[in-house]
Amino acid sequence: MPSQDGDHMEPTNTETPPLTGTTGTATITSTVVPGNSTSPKPLSIIVASKNPVKIRAAHNAFIRMFPPPSGTSTTVSTSIFPLQETTIVTSSAGTTTPAWHTVRGVSVSSGVPDQPISDAETLLGARNRAERARELEPGADYWVGIEGGVDFDPEDETEEMMRSFAWVVVLGPRAGSKLDAGENGMMMLGKARTATYYLPRETSRLVKGGMELGHADEVMFGGRNSKQKNGSVGLLTGDVIDRGGYYEEAVVLALIPFRNPGLTF
Repeated sequence: MPSQDGDHMEPTNTETPPLTGTTGTATITSTVVPGNSTSPKPLSIIVASKNPVKIRAAHNAFIRMFPPPSGTSTTVSTSIFPLQETTIVTSSAGTTTPAWHTVRGVSVSSGVPDQPISDAETLLGARNRAERARELEPGADYWVGIEGGVDFDPEDETEEMMRSFAWVVVLGPRAGSKLDAGENGMMMLGKARTATYYLPRETSRLVKGGMELGHADEVMFGGRNSKQKNGSVGLLTGDVIDRGGYYEEAVVLALIPFRNPGLTF
């Protein structure tokens, strides 16, 4: 059963073509392997959704946190269907090297209602996604779960004022460990919550009545597949912030433990 945050669809940055399709793969490049900076090997990153916005958010976040080598340039080319992104690093000598990271989306259940309505339920959905993606693709290196949810303003006794947010959970190996499907002790978890924004009362009433936020947005603002486009945050901000960028910042924050393997989280 699709969930509000996952395998429905989400926004893309207005500077890039809209991403559509039912499958998603991306290749990203970095000279830094989190937890092992001396052996740059291909990393497999699994996003627990086929939503192209989530795939792009993870793609961009890993590039930002573990960037390509100094003095190189990165080019991203995108084909619309099937969703595919390829990043090639070009050296100063003009030669190209294969990308070292791959990002791919898989469809998994969140294990929570299609529209999570609490902070705890939303976080559980993100963690379930990451863990189920790991069960589905145990040979990967990193698993990313993103779950969007809403809750009520605790100061609003009418329960007509809802707030929207999302949780990101990243699972990956501890520094210096070789992760396999049975080594939970070698697993590290990073998590972060997005910024929170208030929904209009009109939208909140629809969600409170049982409608998913994405569907409520379509009723309120028209259009289709807002989850694969700018999402509620894009509609309400006039695309000053779109759903992809909104998620991307939280993925970056969830990667903090992997960027700082010498610290305790």
